[in-house]
Amino acid sequence: MPNSPADDPVHQRRDGGRGATVVVTGATGNIGTALLHRLVHDPGVGEIRAVARRISQERLGPKVRWFGIDIVDGDLSAASDGADAVIHLAWRIQPSWDVEAMRAVNVLGSARVFSAAADAGAAIIHSSSVGAYAAGPKDRLVTEDWAIGGRPDHPYSAHKAEVEAELDRIEARQPELRVVRIRPALVMQAPAGQELRRYFLPRHLPFGLLRASLVQHLPVRFQTVHADDVADAFARAALSDVRGAFNVATDDIIGGHQLSPLATVARPIVSALWRLHAQPVDPGWVTLIFECPLLASDRARGELGWTPTHSGAEALAAGLRGIQQPPEPPTPALEGDPA
Repeated sequence: MPNSPADDPVHQRRDGGRGATVVVTGATGNIGTALLHRLVHDPGVGEIRAVARRISQERLGPKVRWFGIDIVDGDLSAASDGADAVIHLAWRIQPSWDVEAMRAVNVLGSARVFSAAADAGAAIIHSSSVGAYAAGPKDRLVTEDWAIGGRPDHPYSAHKAEVEAELDRIEARQPELRVVRIRPALVMQAPAGQELRRYFLPRHLPFGLLRASLVQHLPVRFQTVHADDVADAFARAALSDVRGAFNVATDDIIGGHQLSPLATVARPIVSALWRLHAQPVDPGWVTLIFECPLLASDRARGELGWTPTHSGAEALAAGLRGIQQPPEPPTPALEGDPA
């Protein structure tokens, strides 16, 4: 398990010794499952309020209280009242053919979570993404001051950028409110194998052919990071007094030589298969992976005391193992049901 922020010089207890009350939305998802395990073992945490539409049956101990709430229309006050920090992970990427349903969760639901957190006086720790950035370089790493822009033709990316704009407005209205944006690279772990299959890959793909050695030589450069390491960054941000944006990625790069013109060939193929519902990924993902910048995580290392315990290659290998032979999903969300 990554080191606790309570053991780190940058960590400052804000809870008067009682243990922080931390809310986690999207608690049954890829990052959420790893984060609950991280927080349960942190002596700085007194209570974890886990929010999800479908409550997990996994036994995590007395610190965890489950709230079956849909962030689109559910009452969030019971989960957020008295909280020290709200970590917002809930996000919808499927079904990608229903953009309005995605936006209802991603944009409108996020605004409701932020409003509830602000009413409670709780810090907001939001899960943004490399996808929120404007197109960037593949030959160097960029810091958190790279422009936020997203891609208008890609709902995931556009929604991430739109939610960051909402956070800008909240900070302008309530400068006393602590707001943190964690911007991870592609997050992978073996337990999310079923989710990764159903959300990102064609149903009849021969999954056994997905070898890390093959992916490492794809003609596009990107970064991966293990869910446990992303969870550690979120925990550290929630349990300290930091503000602002933090890139979270490993320094090793996946992929071979960047062949950007390939995107113009791949995109119409992906689009045609998507329109036929032969695969679940909308064509905007092609643009995203070819254009998203590579992230420098120096700020997370310096201000959060964050250090990844897995390389990007190890995170990729773990995710591919889970795709090839999915373990028993620990939560409903990781079963990959897009409903």
